Amino acid sequence: MSLMIREIEEQPETLERTLREELPHVRRFRSFLEKHRPPVIVLAARGTSDNAALFGRYLLETTTGILSSLAAPSVLTLYRSRIQWRGALVVGISQSGESTDTNLFLEAARKGGAMTIGVTNSPSSSITRLVDDLFLVRAGKERSVAATKTYTGQVLMMYLLAYALGAPLDPARMERLPAAAERALQLKPAIAEMAERYRYMDHAVVVGRGLNYANAFEFALKLMETCYVVAERFSSADFLHGPIALVERAFPVFLFAAPGPTRNATRTMLGKLRKLEAETIVIGEAGDTISVPYATRRIPVPGSVRPARKLPADLFTPIPYIVPAQLFAATLAVQKGLNPDRPRTLTKITRTI
Repeated sequence: MSLMIREIEEQPETLERTLREELPHVRRFRSFLEKHRPPVIVLAARGTSDNAALFGRYLLETTTGILSSLAAPSVLTLYRSRIQWRGALVVGISQSGESTDTNLFLEAARKGGAMTIGVTNSPSSSITRLVDDLFLVRAGKERSVAATKTYTGQVLMMYLLAYALGAPLDPARMERLPAAAERALQLKPAIAEMAERYRYMDHAVVVGRGLNYANAFEFALKLMETCYVVAERFSSADFLHGPIALVERAFPVFLFAAPGPTRNATRTMLGKLRKLEAETIVIGEAGDTISVPYATRRIPVPGSVRPARKLPADLFTPIPYIVPAQLFAATLAVQKGLNPDRPRTLTKITRTI
């Protein structure tokens, strides 16, 4: 068994441990933010962490109403622009805590008067010395180059950050996420069987929208770095604005199909893809019939956590939905004769400016 598969299977424990250890800290931070609510949030990250930040942007704006943005570190590190930091909350997300441009961005933000937060899995890393407050993903050492348990840990941290900022999220419901991830792991045998069909796949598109848009980016990244598949990623809205021209008969398209606000857009997309005779693989809610008339293959995810009333129905789907996608990428890599733990030309820590 690959390290990547083992670390995918460690995610329920990682999520449970992170919640247990960090929730008291988050509650204290929530009390502080009641008197220091920021008018804008900026999230800085690279790679898989940037995908967690992308999820954070959607979640924070959806649940708190605070304008949130993804940082472009090169504006600072290469173009040397002077940024107006005061009043902003700047969040740096880094698995290793050693991402050079993320850390430079945080350092400049703090000197400029922003409140800074670090999210990392490495408690002794450089990022810990550059921020006003630190939140730890409790994933333990991640040995596979392809990040899995740190991604879901970072996504969980975005829920906790939203809660700290006043979002009406019930911690008791967040505490059900580890069990939801555990249920998703039950799909492992079915996914291994399905992945065999795509052993010779060398190109694909991954589509998601709203709170699962970041999952489209993360799944595509895993296909690229572990399976060497050219995987483009789009929201369903952007895909219709041109890239759908790529699709021909048997072209593989993976879609995240969640309940809630994005459901109708996903149904429309699936209808168009069926007319184009695409090979559609849908990751969605077990029991949801949205994809039944259209999908070539379905990955039904059991038992996602239901949010409280008045919150989007897809609120807690991203963590259980990414688990089968991770399993698919890890399994497909092995079936292609590749080592998902040691992708060519990649290392665990990547430093860019």
